[in-house]
Amino acid sequence: MRGAQVGIQFVPFLRILNSERTSDMAQVAEQTKKAKGSVVIAAERCKGCGFCVEFCPPEVLELSTEYNSKGYHTPILTKRDLCTGCDICGMVCPDFAIYGYIIKKKTKEA
Repeated sequence: MRGAQVGIQFVPFLRILNSERTSDMAQVAEQTKKAKGSVVIAAERCKGCGFCVEFCPPEVLELSTEYNSKGYHTPILTKRDLCTGCDICGMVCPDFAIYGYIIKKKTKEA
């Protein structure tokens, strides 16, 4: 009986934790919304797992129809103007075949 009570008390805590996490993620997304980025893909390292495509927050990556020399479909950047350079693709890639970066804005010099 005691374990059931702990489980019941634990579930609302998870809901609070998830709602806080969601709001934090929304803040990060809002801050990076104006950022422009791009990705670098090392096609020969890629094994076509698709993690980068699956976890890309702005959904700008797709698996190509072309094959690399190992016979895998590699990712391609399809929506360049929507990429934020967040590098989540690089963080989830088990082969270090991709990474994202933010394109720095040029400052006007007086």
